[in-house]
Amino acid sequence: MKKYIVQKKPFLVPTTDGKRIEEHFGYASAGGGTISIAHMMAPPHWSEPFQKPEFDEYTYVISGRKQFIIEGETIVLHAGESIKIESGARIQYSNPFDEPCEYISVCTPAFSLEKVHREEQTI
Repeated sequence: MKKYIVQKKPFLVPTTDGKRIEEHFGYASAGGGTISIAHMMAPPHWSEPFQKPEFDEYTYVISGRKQFIIEGETIVLHAGESIKIESGARIQYSNPFDEPCEYISVCTPAFSLEKVHREEQTI
């Protein structure tokens, strides 16, 4: 029995906001719940609603910039920088800039819609 898994076909998560999500490990790709690892591409001027996840999330920016509003504080990460956001923090992820942002996201336990707790967006 092999003690490893090589992921050659990550699950492409369907989105409606232009963001590309390739989940390499997690619920959608491997049925696992202890960790999720995804390669993401956020288009310019993209954002998500505020949320209060039940998982820690680590983000590593490969290119571009990504903005985080965490408990009211705005933080911008640039290529080569990373952040850990603890479970239960109120956060909004966005790319308000003119260039795409490529990044890796790792969630422990794995990301799930049931545990992300997104707020309703008001217009």
